[in-house]
Amino acid sequence: MLDIERQELVARAAKGLEEEVEAGTRIPFGKGFAGRIAATRDIVIIEDVDHSYVLNPILHEKGVKSLLGAPLLMGDRVLGVVHVGTLTPRLFTEEDAELLRVVAARAAIAIDRSLAYEEVVRLTELQRDFVALAAHELRTPATTVYGLAATLAHRNFPPEQTAQLQETLHTQAERMSRLVEQLLDMSRLDAASIRVAPERIALKAELEQIVRTAAPGKEGEVHVDIPEGQTVVADRWVLERVVGNLVTNALRYGAPPVHITARQNGSHLRVSVEDNGPGIDPEFVPNLFDRFQRSDDARQSGTGAGLGLSIAQLYARAHGGDLVYEPAGPGTRFDLLLPT
Repeated sequence: MLDIERQELVARAAKGLEEEVEAGTRIPFGKGFAGRIAATRDIVIIEDVDHSYVLNPILHEKGVKSLLGAPLLMGDRVLGVVHVGTLTPRLFTEEDAELLRVVAARAAIAIDRSLAYEEVVRLTELQRDFVALAAHELRTPATTVYGLAATLAHRNFPPEQTAQLQETLHTQAERMSRLVEQLLDMSRLDAASIRVAPERIALKAELEQIVRTAAPGKEGEVHVDIPEGQTVVADRWVLERVVGNLVTNALRYGAPPVHITARQNGSHLRVSVEDNGPGIDPEFVPNLFDRFQRSDDARQSGTGAGLGLSIAQLYARAHGGDLVYEPAGPGTRFDLLLPT
């Protein structure tokens, strides 16, 4: 089956090659035997596996000699591929290929209907969970804002006390606005309604602009250590959402200077954001990207709702990349992986 976000084919069902499913074998779209079927959207035959470009090591280990594969298509969408193989050399005929094509067409209809039903169930559950989470998380700031506004409207205070109450009201209203924005982001990402539009970007200039937006007045505490000529094909909104969140967290919970670097790593560009703070409690690391999970520091400071990193990771994955935490001695480092 095709994992659209990662552009990889994932083994989901097998007869005779059960190890392929158990191992969660992944084949890049367009690569190897299965990847070629998905990319060309046509029948592919391999008469001699030993002398062909086959990425899946399990096929070699099981002694498969010949392969025939067909795409699972619904209109112009590729759902995945189906293939059969033999343990002795075989010359697949046109009749064999046509039979597999018919099987693939019928299987694709059944799979598409099943996926549509699963999506309806998933969206229904998301809607229910979203309403419950929004009501729970918004109750405290909404109650505070209402209480402060009512107090200021019905009572007279000395100017100094009035200014203090107005400042608190502004802070709580800002917190509520930020939380509403995060909840809406989360709901759109869960519903897969975010559309990314990658374009070639001058990375250093883009990151410097993100820093100015995310850390006004503190730009000098953040160093973008990236060559001037470095470019990346990425969605500007994804970069802003992810890197902006990481910079804000680094300055809020870590310590300057914060360094942003980039390096090529295989098929991905790693954009790292690293601070010089006390680091993250190892016991909290497993919960870093969980929703509504906050560290002791965040809880004590009363900032954040525990959604920022979860949303940033969802944005990165919607882009076909990922956001990962990298233990790096003192301080905290997160890596945004952008596919190249």
